[in-house]
Amino acid sequence: MRRRSLFALPALLPAVMAAPKTPPLAEKISAFGLEWDVIAAADWKISTSELELVVPRPQEANPRRPVQFALAQTEPIAKFTLETEVKRKPGKGSLVLLYAWQKDGYFNYVHLSNDSPEKVEVHNGIFHCFNGDRVRISPTKGPGTLLTEDWQKVKITYDASKGLVECWVNGQTSPALKGVDLSLGAGRIGLGSFFDTGSFRNFKLTKG
Repeated sequence: MRRRSLFALPALLPAVMAAPKTPPLAEKISAFGLEWDVIAAADWKISTSELELVVPRPQEANPRRPVQFALAQTEPIAKFTLETEVKRKPGKGSLVLLYAWQKDGYFNYVHLSNDSPEKVEVHNGIFHCFNGDRVRISPTKGPGTLLTEDWQKVKITYDASKGLVECWVNGQTSPALKGVDLSLGAGRIGLGSFFDTGSFRNFKLTKG
């Protein structure tokens, strides 16, 4: 019996070591005049003026990238301006705004955090996902953005022809909030977080 168990062990290893799968965006919610694809509608609280993420779903590794977001049901958008107000959870926290989403695992996002990128290089900047771990594509120079628990005004512009995304928080920007990526192009946009909760309101998406 002991020999049989030892021979069976290698067959079990691939299942144990397999990378966690991204949960599918299997449900839908309605907010800001749009329909959004989400993992679970119960993870979100919706009012007439506010969309609140109440359940974090961190994907810790293999690959490490955000999975908890609402993805707008639109055609791929090549050029846009996105304006919204965001509020992180009390204490430390961060939020993400996706753009150029092509399919599962292929997207870019803006990460907004109370941390400065000089202190935590995987916070507060522009990141690229291409079927693997997220990779920073913006400089690590600049301050943190969500420094208080109040509502913060956020503006993002994207032009796929240049691959350029720029972000402002309360009218201010920094090198950490500018990035270029020509590998994805037009795509869908999303709102969410890497491993925290938070809220969005006064959302406006202008194409072109």
